[in-house]
Amino acid sequence: MADEKLNTHQKALRINLENRWYGSFAEIGAGQEVVRWFFRVGGASGTVAKSMSAYDMAVSDAIYGSAQRYVSRERLQAMLDHELELDIQRLSAIRGDTTSFFAFADTVATRNFAGTNECHGWLGVKFQAQPRDEPSQVIIHLRMLDSDAQAQQEALGIVGVNLCHGAFFLHHEPEKLVEGLLDGLTTGRIEIDMVEMSGIEFRNVDNRIMALKLVQLGLSGAAMFGPDRAVLQPSEVFHNKAVLVERGSFRPVTHVNVDMMRCALEKFTADKAVGDTPVVQVMELTMHNLLGTAMDRRDFLARADVLSACGMTVMVSDFQRHFRLAAYLFRMTKERIGLVLGIPTLVEIFDEKYYADLRGGILESFGRLFKNDLKLFVYPLQEQVGGTLQTVETMHVEPELRNLFKYLRDRGSFVGLDNFNAQYLPIFSRDVLQRIAAGDASWEQMVPEAVAGVIKARGFFGYGRRTR
Repeated sequence: MADEKLNTHQKALRINLENRWYGSFAEIGAGQEVVRWFFRVGGASGTVAKSMSAYDMAVSDAIYGSAQRYVSRERLQAMLDHELELDIQRLSAIRGDTTSFFAFADTVATRNFAGTNECHGWLGVKFQAQPRDEPSQVIIHLRMLDSDAQAQQEALGIVGVNLCHGAFFLHHEPEKLVEGLLDGLTTGRIEIDMVEMSGIEFRNVDNRIMALKLVQLGLSGAAMFGPDRAVLQPSEVFHNKAVLVERGSFRPVTHVNVDMMRCALEKFTADKAVGDTPVVQVMELTMHNLLGTAMDRRDFLARADVLSACGMTVMVSDFQRHFRLAAYLFRMTKERIGLVLGIPTLVEIFDEKYYADLRGGILESFGRLFKNDLKLFVYPLQEQVGGTLQTVETMHVEPELRNLFKYLRDRGSFVGLDNFNAQYLPIFSRDVLQRIAAGDASWEQMVPEAVAGVIKARGFFGYGRRTR
């Protein structure tokens, strides 16, 4: 049978009958739902060296060391490292020449009795692809969306089997590994917002592509990675922090993009509601923007690399509408949230045609967007040197929406960015791209020095291919 057609029972049985992988299962927080599949299908004696749960915190600390949070990446990594090391120490002399050892672990929080907790967890598998090989590893973070604990436990068991099967049989095809994580489930039951592959089998994997894949497949609404290219788990990044997000295509990053964030940050941190709260600055690419380039992965990585050169944290999302992004951020933090945008985007927000499918139309959209006192930080527009400066105060709004616009402006939902660098206003990404393609070196003055360096070194955006 083709791998993609295997159900959970068949996947677990295939692993058991392989007689190649042998290891431990350590599960905390939702019973032993993953290993139960291997016992249920038969032949588990060829796969399971040990199965355990260390629920008591003192017991867990005694085995894996102390941790600030028990449902965390830190705890998961300690579990994986400890269990694989024990298996190799205890069993290598006996069967190391023919066995690929592994450790599977999860630490999760399913729905509590009151239904008040965040239902999420970390899962991982650390494994040898070949006997006596260096280990490789896949870890994921998920949210369980079922309304009762039993259904969440069931879903967790299925994802765990999918993860083991993918790691063992599809490590040479990492995108198929990701695609298989939700086999037997739906995105209405599980959300996976982070996947990270590391080790010898994944040495050529760019985890940013895997992050993009999660969003493409609908496994997650958003994925994140840092300036160092490391994938990030959004709820951990945003937890108890104020958030400032600049939306754009960043093709490429220009002085304007950087100045927009600088100006907004000055205004944002001056807000008494922000105070001394740590602020996370994020540059966000939407799938809508990426689809505009037919999902060219080289183009995506070019944008990601130039953002990294600016020291920025990057988010890739499928939130075309601003209120969907706002809802996502509201779920992640209770602190102040701000969105950074330009006049053209604000004009689009006030175009009623974009809300025809909403029962409440533009009013429903704005109700969702501006609750919790979210603010839009609006950068002015100047189409050409010496041209008219368009600001929040001067932008055109259709007559039937002017009172709504005035209400939102007066309540402070719009913050005009008047602390801009005027020399950057005439810079547009489209002009930068045209000059790069034409071999016009003046484009280098329109982007940060680090961005120019990356573009030239990597040949991004057509650099080096002169047009005639």
